[in-house]
Amino acid sequence: MGGKMGQSVSVAGHFGELMQGRLGEGGPLALISLPCPNLYLTATALPAQGLSIHTPLGAPNVTPARARAFLAQLNLRLNAKVTLAPQMPVGAGAGASTAALVSLARLAGWRGGDLALASACVASEGASDPLMLRRPAQMLWASREGRVLALLTAPPAFDILGGFWGDGQRTNPADLHFPDISALLIGWEQAAKSQDLGALAKLATTSAQATLALRNVQSDPTAALATRLGALGYLIAHTGSARGLIFAKGTVPQNGRAALRAAGLSRALIFGYRGV
Repeated sequence: MGGKMGQSVSVAGHFGELMQGRLGEGGPLALISLPCPNLYLTATALPAQGLSIHTPLGAPNVTPARARAFLAQLNLRLNAKVTLAPQMPVGAGAGASTAALVSLARLAGWRGGDLALASACVASEGASDPLMLRRPAQMLWASREGRVLALLTAPPAFDILGGFWGDGQRTNPADLHFPDISALLIGWEQAAKSQDLGALAKLATTSAQATLALRNVQSDPTAALATRLGALGYLIAHTGSARGLIFAKGTVPQNGRAALRAAGLSRALIFGYRGV
C-alpha cells in the first residue's frame, strides 16, 4: 500500500504519567498517561523514490530501514521524503518516539485498529506510549505489551504547570525496575469515581515519589515547587525529564512559569486536562 504524497500529519504527545509501576511482583508494567496537546510531532511527506527520513529538529532516531520494517508489520509501504519535526524534547517522557512511528503509519495510509498499531510500535522499539488511543487517561496501559489492562473512570478536569528537569532518558524496554502500584490503583479508581481531584493528585504524587526514591534521584525540585506554589500534587515522567504540578482548573499562579524556570526547569508550559 502506498501513502498519499504532499501531506502532513500531527500526532499529539503526552506529559509523563499520572501513575506508573508494576502490578504486583512479577506483574506487567502499567501506566496512566496524561495527554498533552501542547506537545506534538509533525510529519510531512513529499514525493520521492524510495523512503528517506529527515530529522532537522533532533527527532527520534528512525532510520529508513527501521521505518520500512515497522510499516511492513502493518502491510504498508511509503515512498516519500519524510520530515519529522517534534515540538517536544526527545527522551523527556513526552512520547516523541511513539509519535514518530504513529505519524509514519498515518502518512502511509493506516486505517486499522489502534491496538494493532500499538503492537507494531512495541515490536519496533520494545515499548509504546498510548498516543494512538482516544482517551489514554482512562486506560491502564501495559506499555511493554501494547495492550489495555483496564478501563478506568476519567479524572475530573485539572490544569498542569510543567517543565523539564535534568537530562533526557530514553526508555529501555528491558527496564522493569519500578515500584508496585497495585494498592495505589485501587485508591485511584475510588477517587476518580468520586471526582476527588485532591485525592487523585496525592496518589499521583505518591507514585512519583516511589519511582524517584527507587531510582535514587537526587535534588529533584518538584516537591518543593509543589509546596511553594500551592499545588494539589505533582506527576513526573517515570522515564524522562517531564515534571508537572497539578492544580484545580484556573488556579495556576501567575508566577508559576517563572518559578519553574528559576528552579532549573526548561520549557515551562501550562495546559489543561479536560476530563470527559
